[in-house]
Amino acid sequence: MEHRRKGGRRRRFLPVGAAVAAAAACAVAGAVAGAVVMAMGAFGDAPEKGEDRAVMAPSPARIACATQGKVPGSGSSAQKNAMERWIEEYQRACPSVRIAYNPIGSGAGVAQFMRQATAFGGTDGALKAEDVERSKRVCPGGKAIDLPMVGGPIALGYTLQGVDDLVLDAETLAKIFDSEIANWSHPAIRKLNPGVELPDLRIQAVHRSDDSGTTQNLNAYLAGAAEDDWPYEAKKTWQGKGGHSAAGSDGVAATVRNNEGAIGYFELSFATELKIPTVRIDTGASEPVIASPQTASAGIAGAKVVGKDDDLTLKFDYATKAEGAYPIVLVTYEIACDRGNQRETLPALKSFLTYTASEEGQKILPSIHYAPLPENVAVRVRQVVATLS
Repeated sequence: MEHRRKGGRRRRFLPVGAAVAAAAACAVAGAVAGAVVMAMGAFGDAPEKGEDRAVMAPSPARIACATQGKVPGSGSSAQKNAMERWIEEYQRACPSVRIAYNPIGSGAGVAQFMRQATAFGGTDGALKAEDVERSKRVCPGGKAIDLPMVGGPIALGYTLQGVDDLVLDAETLAKIFDSEIANWSHPAIRKLNPGVELPDLRIQAVHRSDDSGTTQNLNAYLAGAAEDDWPYEAKKTWQGKGGHSAAGSDGVAATVRNNEGAIGYFELSFATELKIPTVRIDTGASEPVIASPQTASAGIAGAKVVGKDDDLTLKFDYATKAEGAYPIVLVTYEIACDRGNQRETLPALKSFLTYTASEEGQKILPSIHYAPLPENVAVRVRQVVATLS
């Protein structure tokens, strides 16, 4: 499909099916390549350049290193960029420890943890009661708990030539992703964007094909803020009707970027990396709210801890109208056993998670488009990590 730019130049867009296939292929290739790199760099002999860097570069402050250990983790792709940065900084300070993280998605990460294939999992949605019960088989004398570690906005990215600023609200988003609003010139969209020249063009809504905590959090937002228009549960599996699918946040982002008229959801870092414009959300505040680390932090700050004992599950106010609070947020949880962790990985696991929840670990997040945890939550996470056994 072609689209004519100003000046007569044509821009070619992939059909959605081709884009989805390409994105999925890239995602699979990327996951395989990432796993190979992690296996070589984290659990094999470290490359010489990496060793030189660890020796020569100054160590980050306040990291209490374990003496040794190999700590495998997998799960949420939402925290991929944060985890890569944390691992880089931690291993620079603690070269005798190897940390590996494979961003295969929240559902797969939970499944691998439950098979004892990893020392920790990453998920964008807290464990369900049946998961916690099942975890008792892999946590002798204990159970799996959710430790919030990194926050951020779920951005709604779009490709719409000539439209650099787009405002949508929860009701309109719900109808778009449920195929009830199918054209960009729909009156509901025009009403939210006075003065914007919206094309008579079919909307191509893109969602995740894999089980995803990002999907779960978007489902939760739509159910919480547009209950009458989104009659679906907050599950990791996509619930809406119609649309197109792609694997992983990177697959959805690539599909949106390559298709005129597309809209999809993914973490802000993917939108920034691919230079995809994002939707401002009309929450009922005086101004629509843009997705940013700062506005996401404001949204997360209104969350309440609803987990029991050492579980730190958070509950968000998706219908917030607070000024400057972005409502479509997620927090990625690291899953670990409160008791019964693998003895050979426990010291390094505690050391690494203590770093990621520390002031040092959290302060780097805004520079890579994530939102730090509220300090009261981060303090509690560090306290719980110290008690893991």
